This record gives sequence, C-alpha cells and structure tokens, in this order.
Amino acid sequence: MMKKKLILAFVMALASLSLFSAPMLRAQDSTITIKDPAEYNNYTSAMGQSDPKAKASSLESFLKAYPNSVVKAAVLDVLIDTYQGLQDADNTLGAASRLLQVDPNNMKAIFISVFLKKAQCGKTSDAQTCDDAAALARKGLLAPKPAGMSADEWKKLTTGTYPAFHSAIAFDLAVSKKDFKGAIAEYTAELMLYTDAQTQSGPALQDTLLLAKAYSQPGAVDLAKSIWFYARAWNFAPASYKPTIEKSLEYYYRKFHGGLDGLDDIKAQSALTTFPPGTLIIKPAKTPAEFAHDALVGGDPAKLNLGDKEFILANGVKEDADKLWAVLKDQVTPVPGIVIEATDSVLKVAVTQDAKDAKVADFIVNMKKPLTEKEIPAVGFAYKIPPATALVGTYDSYTVVPATDTAPAAALIVLRDGEVQLEKKKPVPAHTTAKPSAAHKP
Repeated sequence: MMKKKLILAFVMALASLSLFSAPMLRAQDSTITIKDPAEYNNYTSAMGQSDPKAKASSLESFLKAYPNSVVKAAVLDVLIDTYQGLQDADNTLGAASRLLQVDPNNMKAIFISVFLKKAQCGKTSDAQTCDDAAALARKGLLAPKPAGMSADEWKKLTTGTYPAFHSAIAFDLAVSKKDFKGAIAEYTAELMLYTDAQTQSGPALQDTLLLAKAYSQPGAVDLAKSIWFYARAWNFAPASYKPTIEKSLEYYYRKFHGGLDGLDDIKAQSALTTFPPGTLIIKPAKTPAEFAHDALVGGDPAKLNLGDKEFILANGVKEDADKLWAVLKDQVTPVPGIVIEATDSVLKVAVTQDAKDAKVADFIVNMKKPLTEKEIPAVGFAYKIPPATALVGTYDSYTVVPATDTAPAAALIVLRDGEVQLEKKKPVPAHTTAKPSAAHKP
C-alpha cells in the first residue's frame, strides 16, 4: 500500500509538469535510424504493445537483445513511463538509473531518481540513500541546457524541477547530516522559487513546515522565524493536521514571547506571504532575571510565596538575590511540601511545582532535636500551612543549582531549628441533656 501511495503521488507530480509530455525519440527520427531489420521489428513490436505488463517485458527483452541500440535512450524513456503506469517504484527507479548511464544529464531521469530516492530516504533514513538523492539533485541543478532546447522550454523545465532538487538536498542535510543551517538555506532557496499561492499546498507547504522545524533545531535556532513558518503552515494545512501544527506553534511562541497574546496577528500576517516581512517583530519574553526583579520590587519581599522567593534567589541578579536574602535570613518560615527523604535529624522537602514534578528536594530542614521513630514522616507525606500539620524552620543558607537542558535554575534552601507543628484539633463540645422545665414536670 505504501508503494502504491508513493507512485500515485509521483504520477500526480509528473502530471503537474507538462515538460514530461515532450515527444520521445522514435526509430523514424531523421537523426536516428535503426538499420538492422530484425532490431527494427523487435523495437516496433515492443513499442506497440498495449498491455503495460507485456510492454514492459517486451522493452526489457529488446534492451537485453540489443544493449547498444541507437534507440536505447528512447526505449528506457518509454520504459520509465510504463513502470510508472504500473505503479512499480523500484523498476521505475531502475529504468531511470539506466537512462542516466546513457544520458547523464537527462533531466527527466534525474528528477525521477531524486523523487524516488528522497521518498526512500524519508521512509528508511538510510544515510546512503539520502546522500544519493542529494547528489543527484545537485547534478540536476548543474545540468546544462540540452542542445536544441529553447530558453523558454529550459526555463519551464527548471521551474518544475529545481524546487524538488533543493528540497531533496535540504532533506538530506536535516535527516542524514543534522546540518540544520544548511537545510534552512536549501529550503529557503526552494520556497523562493514558488509563488505565494504555490506554497499553500503540496510539496511547498510540506517543506514550509520542515523549514519551521529546522529553525527550532540545535545550531540553527531562530524562534521568531520558526514561529512564522509554523503559522504559515498552520494557515493552509488540512484540518486534520492543524491541531498538531498549532501545538508546536503555540509551544515555540510561548517559549519566545512568554504568552499567547499577539499570536492571532502573526497567523493573519503569515497567511498573506510566504516569507516574513522585514518589519516583523515578535517581542521576546522577559529573561528569568527580569521576572525575578519584577517580582521583588512588586511588593513586600517578606510576603512573597516560597516559590517566588526561591525563583528570585535562583534567577535574580546578585543585587536582587542579596536584597531578598537580607530579608529572609534568620526568619522563621513554614515549609509546605512533599517529603522526598527523611531521617531523624534532616527532612528534605520538594516545595515548588518544578521540584515536585522532578521529585527532588529544594528545601533541606535540619531539625532542632531528633525525631522519634514514629515522628519521622514517610516519603510522600505532605506538610501544609499552619494550623494544619506543618514543618517550620529558620532560614540559614542557600545555594544556586544552575539550569540544565531539562530543568530550570533552582535554589536549594537550608533551614535550621526545624520543628513539626501538629494540627490542633478543635475540642468537641461535651454533650449535655437539657433539664425538663417545670411545665413538663409530672
């Protein structure tokens, strides 16, 4: 089924390029004459077959019997079309490869070979297949105009093939080489050969999406451009693909901008043109240090929640972190969070959501006096804010844990004189029996 879909797509691609309907060489050509009557009869018999399978078999037999025939290129050309009609990708590619041995610059054979090898590359990610597709594509970009072909015909030919060649080179660079900068250059060269209308569907739309992805990859990150091309692809993608594309679009927009405000405007602009205008500006999100500063100056530092305090200590510039720590040092605080590790003298607790998700402690509480065996909490126990059962301690020191590829920066805060304050139960009112009134006395 995959092969049939591949060939069907290939047939549709060729159908859109009238350049491949050009007349093929025939035995009657004034420049080519088959002198051997037996060879001529076999040639005309094979070419005249109406059943595609019989025709393919007859043409193969002719090539086997006459490997050096003057019409070998013409026969291979027809054989390509015949296998294509049979939806036989392997033999179509084989015939194209043989035609290139006879006519190394044959644009039709190059195009077909690039198309099919790129499809194989996408299916298997085989490095050699990907490289072969790219090498043939580069060959196609450098192929000279055939003698006798007009400039207009050559322009029509290259207009139909050059975008596919750039696409194959880009695909090889991205998939096989992980050279995303190189892939971006090739995808850009490809899309520049299309009109804006042509990039709204087909291979150009697909490569618009791949260009968006390339701009988000290591060594080539430009999230503003990634956002633009994701938005462009989202605008014209089939309905069933829109949710997946939008998920990536929103992720990178939020990562770059800090929120989704303004995204609808980007979507609207990208629907009008393939490439972003020079005036496009997507305001980047504040840096963690800027967020930390805003949180610190936005109110009373002592009244910030623990998560904000930790964020400022971990991400703020030294001046802001020092200012906050001067307020916190030696102050008593509750530590609402999940127990990660516990001994009789030290409780390690995850307080912020990031720490809870990662199951790592961001607060270490050194107890004022050892806990009894029964008092040591189980891993996973949740301390809350008084008057519920709470863990309290006094700010003593902290260290900053730098950000990694998988986790943001954090502060590991150490408290001393830790104590557990048990929840205070409200006394249950004593049950009393009302004395009967005098009116009810017997």
